[in-house]
Amino acid sequence: MGKIIAICNQKGGTGKTTTAVNLSSYLALAGKKVLLIDLDPQANATSGSGLNKHDIKSSTYHILLEEMDVAAVVQPTKIPNFFIAPSNLDLTGAEVELVGALGREYRLKRALAKVKDNYDFMVIDSPPSLGLLTINSLCAADSVLVPVQCEYYALEGVTQLSHTIKLIQENINPDLKVEGVLLTMADYRTNLTKEVIQEARNYFKDKVYNTVIPRNIRLTEAPSFGKPIALYDKDSIGAEKYADLAKEVLGVSRLDISIEQSTIKPGE
Repeated sequence: MGKIIAICNQKGGTGKTTTAVNLSSYLALAGKKVLLIDLDPQANATSGSGLNKHDIKSSTYHILLEEMDVAAVVQPTKIPNFFIAPSNLDLTGAEVELVGALGREYRLKRALAKVKDNYDFMVIDSPPSLGLLTINSLCAADSVLVPVQCEYYALEGVTQLSHTIKLIQENINPDLKVEGVLLTMADYRTNLTKEVIQEARNYFKDKVYNTVIPRNIRLTEAPSFGKPIALYDKDSIGAEKYADLAKEVLGVSRLDISIEQSTIKPGE
C-alpha cells in the first residue's frame, strides 16, 4: 500500500511546490511509482512537472467534487513512474462549492483510497493556506512534510501549522504523523540562516532532515521550462540536495538512477 505525504505550510514562498515536484521526481527516478496530487489552484506543481495548466480539462477539482475518479484525471510526466493529478484555476471554487457538503473534509481521502495500492508514494502539494483544501490534504495523508525557509519569523508560522496538525490528529486523522521538517532557501553567507537552522534543530529535534536546500538559481529557473531539476540540470547543487532528500525519505544511503538528458540553458 502506498504512502501518502502531504507537503504543507500555510505560508507562501517556502519552497513547498519546488519540494513536491523534485522529491516526487527523485522518488520516481529511484524506481518508485509516484503520484503527485496538485491541490493548489495556482497549479504551479502542474506546470513545473511539464504540463500546460491552461490546457487541463480534468483536474483535482473534479476529484474533490466527486465528478471523476483519480484514475480518470492522472497524466504521465516526462519521467517514467512519475504521474500527476493536475490542477487548474477551477480548484479556486472548490472550497465555496463544498461548504455545505457532508463529509467535505474526507473527499480526497476517499478518492485516494481507491488507487492507494497502485503507487508507492502519493505526494500532495497543498495550497499556502489552512482552508478546506489543506484540511483535505492533511485528512488524506499518512504524514506531513513541512518546508521551512531559513528566514526571520519562519518558525512562528510553523507553530500555527503545528497547532492545525494537532487539531487534525485529535478530530479527523489520528494516524497523521510529521514526516519531517525541511529547511529551504538557505544562504550560508548570512548568520540568520545559521541561526534558523540551529533553532529548528533545537525545536524539532530529529524531525529536521539532515538535507538543507540552498538558494539555487537553477532550482528557480527549472519551473519556467516545465522541468524538475533532475531534467533541467542534474549536476546543480539543487539537484544534488533533492536527491539527498529522497534518500532520507526512502531511508537509503544511495540512489541508483540514470538520467538521460542534456542540460538546458536559459533561453533555449
